[in-house]
Amino acid sequence: MGLTALFLALVSLSITLTINALWLYRLNISWLDISHTVDLSARRLMENYRQLLGYLELPWVTTLNMRDFPTSYTGMIHFEDVKRLFLLDHVVLLITIGPAIWYLRALKQRAEQWRLLRPMQVAAVVPVVLGGCLAVNFNGFFIAFHQILFRNNDWLFDPQLDPVINALPDTFFLQCFVLAFLLFEAGVGAAYWWARRAIRRATDPTTPRNTDA
Repeated sequence: MGLTALFLALVSLSITLTINALWLYRLNISWLDISHTVDLSARRLMENYRQLLGYLELPWVTTLNMRDFPTSYTGMIHFEDVKRLFLLDHVVLLITIGPAIWYLRALKQRAEQWRLLRPMQVAAVVPVVLGGCLAVNFNGFFIAFHQILFRNNDWLFDPQLDPVINALPDTFFLQCFVLAFLLFEAGVGAAYWWARRAIRRATDPTTPRNTDA
């Protein structure tokens, strides 16, 4: 149960940090020349992006109002679906972060950090496999991702009806996937390193021992 909570916490935290990586979108405005594509300044683009994220992440924001991008009926349905997924991710993070920390503390108290080694090795393979799929065929991966998560085709935006799609190029989404995978790998790597370090300390004859009765 504790290991499950730890994995769910790592996944949901990686997703949450990626969602809120405003710096990544700001960099892409320059890298991909998005301002020229949609004829808006970087400041205005960031304002619209914050408005979009505010709607997607805040439960009390029930209406999507972007300053420069109107939203069609089907576009709104898709954003509502995305909002539910984002909120689910945040709920999972809130529910699992406490048990995950408790589990890690329990392992440390019992000197059983070694139990993390094999699960973390297995978990580290998953982003590598998914990253390989991205590298081979991102469009296919992106389509399969949406077909799995969404019950309709409303994610296929018409730029004439939902011009915001012009401000969210595929390359940006690719970078978001890569960032999420890297963050998860970093979490798994940190847990693995922590377990290995505890084992080395336990087997090192020069490590001071607690001699209390």
